[in-house]
This record gives sequence, C-alpha cells and structure tokens, in this order.
Amino acid sequence: MAAARYKKLVDTLASDIRTGRLAAGARLPTHRGLADREGIAVVTATRVYAELAAMGLVSREQGRGTFVRDIAVPAGHGVDLQFVATDAVDLNFNYPSLPGQADLLRQALRDVATSGDLDSLLCYQPHRGRPQDRAVIAQHLRRRGITPDADQILVVNGAQHGLAVTVMAALDAGDVVAVDALTYPGFKVLARALHLDLEPVPTTADGPDLDALEQLCATRPVRAIYTMPTLHNPLGWVMPAPERIRLIEIARRYGPLIIEDASYAYLVEDPPPPLAATAPDITVYVSGLSKSVATGLRVGFVAAPPNRVASLERAIRATTWNTPALTTAIACRWLEDGTVDTLEARKRDDARARQVLARQELAGLPLISHPSSYFTWLPLPDDARADRLTATLARRHISVSTAEPFTTSTHTPQALRLALGSTDPDRLRSTLRTVRQVAVEDAYS
Repeated sequence: MAAARYKKLVDTLASDIRTGRLAAGARLPTHRGLADREGIAVVTATRVYAELAAMGLVSREQGRGTFVRDIAVPAGHGVDLQFVATDAVDLNFNYPSLPGQADLLRQALRDVATSGDLDSLLCYQPHRGRPQDRAVIAQHLRRRGITPDADQILVVNGAQHGLAVTVMAALDAGDVVAVDALTYPGFKVLARALHLDLEPVPTTADGPDLDALEQLCATRPVRAIYTMPTLHNPLGWVMPAPERIRLIEIARRYGPLIIEDASYAYLVEDPPPPLAATAPDITVYVSGLSKSVATGLRVGFVAAPPNRVASLERAIRATTWNTPALTTAIACRWLEDGTVDTLEARKRDDARARQVLARQELAGLPLISHPSSYFTWLPLPDDARADRLTATLARRHISVSTAEPFTTSTHTPQALRLALGSTDPDRLRSTLRTVRQVAVEDAYS
C-alpha cells in the first residue's frame, strides 16, 4: 500500500508539472514539508523528489531547495542533445570552422589519392598508430612544450576517445577521481558509464583550489586527477605555473595519475609548460584536432608514460581497433606541412575577435572568459533561473547551455555557457544582443 501511495504521489506531481499547474521555477516544499503535507515518511518524500529529478521534472539545489524545471528545456541541455534545431542559432556546441577549409580537404584527398600508398590505407592499422604517424605527432607535441618519444604516442579517434581509453586503462569502477566543480561534460559522461566516483574540487579565479585538492587526497583514495590547465572549459582560466608545480607535488605525494586534457590548449599563446612537460612519468596528456582543425576529423593523440602504453593500446583495441587510416594520413600531412599550425593561428585570431564582440554585445554583464577562447560563462543572480532563460532563448531560436551539464557538485550554479565558435560573426552579434536583452529582462531586472 505504501509503495502504491508513493507512486501515486510521483504521478500526481509529475502531471501537475507537465500540465503547468506547477509552474516552471516554482519552489517545492522541503522534504519534511512534503512529508508532513502528504502524511508520509521523510525518506519517502526524498524518494519522490529523487524520482522526479530522474524524470527531468525537478532540480535539486543544495541550500536552496527543490525547483520545478522548465520542461521546454531537456535535462542536460547542451550535452545530451545530439542535434540543435535547424532553425536555431547554436551557442551550445563549438565547431569552429574557417573559410577555405573545405578546399584544404579537397587538396588533401587529391594528394592521398596520388600517393601510391592507397592499399595500406585499406588495411587494419597498428592499434596505437603507425610508427611514422606517431613520430609526426610527437614532433607536433614538442611545439606544445612536451617531448614524448614516438613510442609513447597513441593515435585515437579524437580527444574524447583518448579520455575514454585512458579511463578504461587506468581506472576501475568505484575509483575516486578528483575533478573541478565545473568541468567538461564529456568526462562526466565517461565517469557515469564506467561507474567512477567523481569528487568535485572548488575552483578559484585561475584554477582548482589546491588546498581543497590536497585535503581530498589526504582523506580519500584518489586514483586520478582530471584537469584542464590550458584552457579550462567552461571557465576559460589558464593555471599559472606555480599552481601547476604544486598540483604535481600533490600528485607525487598521494599517488594519483594526472589526466591532462589539452583540447583547447592551442588557443593560448605562450602558456606555462603543460603538466606532462614537468611530470611525464605520472601524466597522461590528451588532445586532438577536432577543435583546432575540424570536428569531423576524428584524430586525437595521447602521450603517456611508458608503463601505461600497453594498457592504453589494449583499450584502443577493445573500442575501435585503430584510428581510420585515411583520416590519420590527412591529419599527419597537415601536421607536417604546417597546415595545422596555420589553422591554429587563424583560429586564435578568430576567437579573440569573437571575444571582443561578446564583450561589446554583453556589456555590463559579469562575463567570465579567456580573451582567446571560443566560449564565455555568464553567471546569473542567485534568484534567477537558468533553465527559464534557456527556454525563453529556445523560443527565439537560440540554443545555449545551462551550468547543469558542467556541474559535478551537489550545487548547480545559475549560469549560462555561451559557445561563440559555431556561427558567423554577423549572426553571432545579433544573437548575443538578444541574449543580453533576455538576460537583463529576466535575471537582472
């Protein structure tokens, strides 16, 4: 009977939310308040709210309460969606492209077609890539500040695949991983799929709170630290050199592996040395060409300590067997002939121009970003509702993300993350003007 009553209450509340009887943004009773009102145990009230949250109908915010979600905005908006509506301006995903890139691809395909080595591209490749390709990537990474041998390089299907094989090779279900309180959503997806225990570390203006990280490592068996020292997604900071040294010292003292995600590092000129440059024996460095060249070119690379290479290679074999030879051949040609360097320099200039544009059109709002990143973070007042703003913008055919996909702690900040790299500058300008108007009217009025 108790179970039937619990389910009935879930169904009733779900119906009230879906029909609008409970308005988006409404604060629901506390667990104790719901229990007293319905004559149920507090633990049962907790189960009711947990089930509603799992259905994407409510959100729970530590210290604030439980709120009705705007169900016009799907749960996890910004990451779990595979596509943005064709009539929407996409400020959700970043896939920066420059004029002329299609012509580069046409020429690369012609070059490959006349290379005389086509038969080899039709065969299985070594799991971690051909030696000559790994040598080209190693040379490229030397320009990034790290000096791995070719034998320490593994070619993967983009940086996300690099993260996946790293986690599969190095960690087991239940292992504790230290992550920033706001972090890359793709790593959260991996952690959930592989049943890792993510422990959020508070962030400061220019990196993780290292006192909190050290305290975490001293009190819990942290097996890995996942970090983006250059350039953090979504907050855009670049960790200063002294903080990098201290993070490495913490890792050496307590033993966790460092997983360094450098997917956006190409956007920063003259950053401090990568963690993998100072601590190559305890750092797995992951990057790729999806952002710096094109999202459709699914070529990434992992630079790993020698004792990690075999297990990473087994993980590649278990997932994709090898990176497709054709895309690897194109990528390595572009790495060798300077095309990648040219595209990275042009995209740094493009990102700077878009940041200037964003500062102009969102003037007066408390933006957090790096001057050459392709995204900006817009914190909202505590009493604002990010999902309501997102729904309003969606009705105006603008797709943005809330903080939810990036959050690893129990407290989800009210904020928007705006990707700047996926629409042309003129349309971006007018779209950001609309974002500012909606934010001012809804959150800052």
